[in-house]
Amino acid sequence: MKQKILVVNGPNLNLLGIRQPGIYGHSTLSDIISGLASLFPDIEIEHFQSNHEGLIIDRLHAVGYDPDYIGIVLNAGAYTHTSLAIADAIAAISRPVVEVHLSNVFAREEIRHRSLIAPVCRGSISGFGAKSYELAVRALL
Repeated sequence: MKQKILVVNGPNLNLLGIRQPGIYGHSTLSDIISGLASLFPDIEIEHFQSNHEGLIIDRLHAVGYDPDYIGIVLNAGAYTHTSLAIADAIAAISRPVVEVHLSNVFAREEIRHRSLIAPVCRGSISGFGAKSYELAVRALL
């Protein structure tokens, strides 16, 4: 059985490819996930996207202790900067989490400079577009 990595995407990331391409690029979420599957054929890349905070927390809990998962790649979107609940969920689980962002959050609005989830993640990667996801998977491996 292949080991797994869960890729979780938060609010508005379902609109990638059409939403503010000057900031987020032209790749769709499907493009990113299929690209990861191609780059890492020996790993099962599982994907989950939700615009709802509680569903993201539920998904983290669902795999957070599962030894079949190497870890979790999380782009929490705007919840990165606002959700203590997601930070608490990450702190509560045993699987490592890598925070990712397509854009360089430090080159954007000041509110985006602070991540509530970064202190409980294995690491943070931002500013490399879709490649941020690849780098996060490599970090987990």
